[in-house]
Amino acid sequence: MILLDLTSSGRIDTDNTSQLEEYISEMGKGSLSAMEDLYKSTSVSVYSFALSFLKNTQDAQDVLHDCYINVYNSAGRYRSHKKPMAWIITITRNLCLMKLRERAKITSVPQEDWELFLEKSEKISPEDRQILYECMKTLSEEERQIIVLHAVSGFKHREIAEVMKIPLPTVLSKYSRALKKLKKQLMKGEYQ
Repeated sequence: MILLDLTSSGRIDTDNTSQLEEYISEMGKGSLSAMEDLYKSTSVSVYSFALSFLKNTQDAQDVLHDCYINVYNSAGRYRSHKKPMAWIITITRNLCLMKLRERAKITSVPQEDWELFLEKSEKISPEDRQILYECMKTLSEEERQIIVLHAVSGFKHREIAEVMKIPLPTVLSKYSRALKKLKKQLMKGEYQ
């Protein structure tokens, strides 16, 4: 039940693809208001993906900023394949990889970083935030990214495979394994 509350906030509506495409098209013509609308529609997903990848709020915020600058600058060259979020997340992923190369290290997610992310959702109580934090700690980096992309951003498993550049069966098994870990943590009953 807690995970369902998380997915209802900030999840990309797959029926909104044509609206996102329109924003990108308008940005290609120089529209700053379209950039603002695109940002409002997609920034939670972009930030959560960057945070799951980089494990640092400062770096995730930098990537979020750089992503929308790149999207704006590239909007005129965007060719629609009816997957605007996949295009945006691919830009985000590339920026994350560049950031990791700059830092040449991967750090663990500090508690305050996940708490800041979870606090952005008004639908999650303080108790549920703590439970989600404890549960997410049990997942590997890849499992966390897959859960965030699917549950928060609304990506399909095959789209996650494309974005993360891993085989679809691997995505499916890691997603299933991550859900089992989360369920096991929730079933322990230590949080009630």
